[in-house]
Amino acid sequence: MTRIEIIGLHYDKEIVKGDDIGKIIVELSREYNVKINDKDIIVVAHKVVSKAEGRVVNLNSISPSTRALEIGKETGKDPRLIELILRESQEILKISNGHIITLTKHGIVCANAGIDASNSGGDEYVVLLPTDPDASARTIRNTIRKLLGVDVAVIITDTYGRPFRLGVINLAIGFSGIKPYRDYRGKPDRNGKLMRITMVTIVDEIAAAAELVMGQGAESIPFAIVKGISYEKCEECGFKDIYMPKEKWLFR
Repeated sequence: MTRIEIIGLHYDKEIVKGDDIGKIIVELSREYNVKINDKDIIVVAHKVVSKAEGRVVNLNSISPSTRALEIGKETGKDPRLIELILRESQEILKISNGHIITLTKHGIVCANAGIDASNSGGDEYVVLLPTDPDASARTIRNTIRKLLGVDVAVIITDTYGRPFRLGVINLAIGFSGIKPYRDYRGKPDRNGKLMRITMVTIVDEIAAAAELVMGQGAESIPFAIVKGISYEKCEECGFKDIYMPKEKWLFR
């Protein structure tokens, strides 16, 4: 019998710049009497990481460029927000029906460079993605190892849409300590046929599963501890390993 357990850690305090996310997770685990063990997986909503790293911007501090003003007229969006989108993007992929689809500096394809105004701390504030989510995950992982003496994996998540499907799901935008794939290539299926291309991106599956507990912010559950998943450790793995280069894109 296989059993997976996902435990959400409720935290209703406002995260501010300088907060130690790893320490907060350890403190919450003790408060809720949840033991963190070796090979547990800690899932963290990116927004709390961004806030702790000071990635919150007051739009009043932004002077929009000429291009931002032009796109603002085209889309009806705040030119100050568009200026931030331009700064956080490698490329604007598409502007249509008021939507701006971008390729972020991280290599993530998403709307508005992942910039979010919800739960931002005020009407004029927005939250950017962490500068380096993999590094953020490593820092949290190292803190937990230092405080508890256990080696966990950490996944930083955000919510995104998918081509030709309505609704959104949680996906990994950074991680540490886990090989992102479960690789079935070269293994036989039940009928003995060798599989040639199947690689399951378990970091995304774990992120999506954790969202069922964490929700979208209104629930104030920015952290989850996932137990019972078998995975390979990997010290060097990160978002670069799941990023698809543009030459392989099917949807443009």
